[in-house]
Amino acid sequence: MENNIDQTTGDGSVDFYGQPVLKSKTGNWRACYLILGNEICERLAFYGVNTNLVSYLTQKLHEGNVSAARIVSTWSGTCYITPLIGAFLADVYWGKYWTIAVFSVIHFKGMSTLTLFAKITMFKPADCEGLICPSATPSQYAIVFVELYLVSLGMGGIKPCISSFGADQFDDNDSYEQKEKASFFNWFYFSISIGCLIASTLIVWIQENVGCDIGFGIPALFMAISIMFFFCETRLYRFQKPGGSPLTRICQVVVASFSKLEMKVPEDSRLLYETSEVNSAIEGSRKLKHTEEMKFLDKAAVLSATELQTGDFSNSWRLCTVTQVEELKVLIRMAPIWATSIVFSAVYDQMSTTFIEQGMVMNRTVGPLLIPAASLSTFSICSILLWVPFYDKILVPLARKFTGNPKGFSELQRMGIGQVISVLCMLAAGLVELRRLNFVAKLSVSNERTTSSLNIFWQIPQYFLMGASEIFFYIGKMEFFYDQSPDAMRSLCTAFSLLTSSLGSYLNSLILTIVTVITTAGGKSGWIPDNLDNGHLYKYFFLWAGLSLANLIVYILCAMKYKQKKTS
Repeated sequence: MENNIDQTTGDGSVDFYGQPVLKSKTGNWRACYLILGNEICERLAFYGVNTNLVSYLTQKLHEGNVSAARIVSTWSGTCYITPLIGAFLADVYWGKYWTIAVFSVIHFKGMSTLTLFAKITMFKPADCEGLICPSATPSQYAIVFVELYLVSLGMGGIKPCISSFGADQFDDNDSYEQKEKASFFNWFYFSISIGCLIASTLIVWIQENVGCDIGFGIPALFMAISIMFFFCETRLYRFQKPGGSPLTRICQVVVASFSKLEMKVPEDSRLLYETSEVNSAIEGSRKLKHTEEMKFLDKAAVLSATELQTGDFSNSWRLCTVTQVEELKVLIRMAPIWATSIVFSAVYDQMSTTFIEQGMVMNRTVGPLLIPAASLSTFSICSILLWVPFYDKILVPLARKFTGNPKGFSELQRMGIGQVISVLCMLAAGLVELRRLNFVAKLSVSNERTTSSLNIFWQIPQYFLMGASEIFFYIGKMEFFYDQSPDAMRSLCTAFSLLTSSLGSYLNSLILTIVTVITTAGGKSGWIPDNLDNGHLYKYFFLWAGLSLANLIVYILCAMKYKQKKTS
C-alpha cells in the first residue's frame, strides 16, 4: 500500500462531488466500519419487528394462528420484492448512496410511526375479557399495515445496495484491496447476525415483558442511529456512477432478436457483432465468451446487410453485442437454480411463523423468567456463529483434499448441502411436535393440566439445523449469484436473488391457506387450529420435509446441467 499512497483508484470511483479520489484518504476499512455499524443497527431495527411480529398480531391485535402466520409471511415476502425497486433506482438514476439514504429515512418513518401507534390506545383493540378478545377495526388494521409496508419499502432501497456499496470502497485494480474486499463480505454477514442476535433476545424480551411500544421504539431508535452512522463520514466514501439499466439491455436483446427473426445465425461466432475494444461496450463489464445455447438470442448480434453497408452499429434496439446477448443467456441459465431456491426460503420462513407458534404453547418458564418463543431463533444465530469458523478452518481444508476445489465445495454443492440440512430441520420440528402432543395426551388423561409442559428448549435442534442450513445455502447462493452474474448486472442479480425469499414467504402463505381449507373441511379443527393441542402441526412440518426433498432432487438435476459463465 505504501507505493499507492497518493494514487487515485483504478476502478473509476469518485468522491461525493464527482472528482477522482485518493486511496490514502477514502474508502477501504476506514469507510466500511461506518457501513458495518449502519448494517448492525438497520438489521436490529428490521428484525426487532420481524422476529416477534406473530406474537404482536396474536396477542395485541387478537389474530388467529393461521391468519397471523399468513400476514407475517406476506409482509416478509414483500420485504424481498421491494429490493427490485431499490436496485433499479440505484443502477439507473440515484446511485447506491442516495438510494440507501432516501430509503433509510422511509424505513425510519415506518418504524417510528409503528411505535407511536403501539403506544396509543385508540389505535389498538380493547384487551381480552376472559376468552372474549375484540378484533381490531379496519382502520386499526390499515394503520398498522401501512406502517409495516413502509418498513418493507425502506428495506427495499437498503438491502440490494448496502453490501455492494461497501464493496465499492475497495479498488478492484489493487491486489491488497481485492483481498480486503473478500474479508469485508465475511464481516458484513457477521454484522447482520449481530443485529439479529440482539433483536431476537433483548428486543423480543422487552416486547414480551415491558411492552410493544418500548419494544418497537428501541429498534426505531437504532434505525435513527444507523442513518447517522451512514451520513457522518460521507467524505470518506468512494462512489460509483450509475451505469445504466440492466433491464433495458435485456429488453434490447429480446427486441433485436425478434426484429431479425428471418436472419440466420452464422456458424462462425466470430462473425457476430462485438466491439474491438478490450473491454465491452457496457460500462464496468468484461466481455463474455459466446456460447452455443439459445441460438435464437444470437440473432440480436447478427449484422444485417444495411448495417454492414452503412457501418452504423449504434441502434442497440436493432443490434446488440455478443456480451449483451450473453448477459441474458447467463440470467436464463441461472433461472432454474433461482427457482429451486424458493422452497428453501419457504422452509426458512417457518422460523418466524410456525416455529414461534409451536414454542408459544410449550413450557417457556426457566425459574422466574418467561422465555419469549421468538427468542429461540437465537440458537439459529449461535449456530451460524459456530458454523462459520468450523466451515472455514476445518471443513473447507478437509473437503479440498477430496474435491480439488480451492473453496472446498463449489457454490452449487454448498447450496445442495444446505437443502439436505433443511429437510432434516423440518423432520426434527415434526418429531418435537409429536412429542409435545404426547405430553398433552398424557396430561389430559391424568387431568393434571390442559397445556403442554414440554420444555421449549426441545426446539433447539430444529433452530440449530436451520442455522446450519443457512450457512451452507444462503452464503452459497450469495457467492453463486455474485460470481455467475454479469459484471454490470450485479445489483439486479442481488435483488433477483433476494426475490426468492419473497416468493418463499408467499409460497408458505399459499400452502398454509391450502392446508387450512382442506383440513378444516366438514367442520374439522384442521392441522393448525388456534389451540394447537387439538391440531396436527407435525403433519405440516412433515409436508414441508417432503416438499424440500422433492425440490432437492430437482435442484440436483438442474445443478448437474448448469454451465459456468466464461469471460474473455
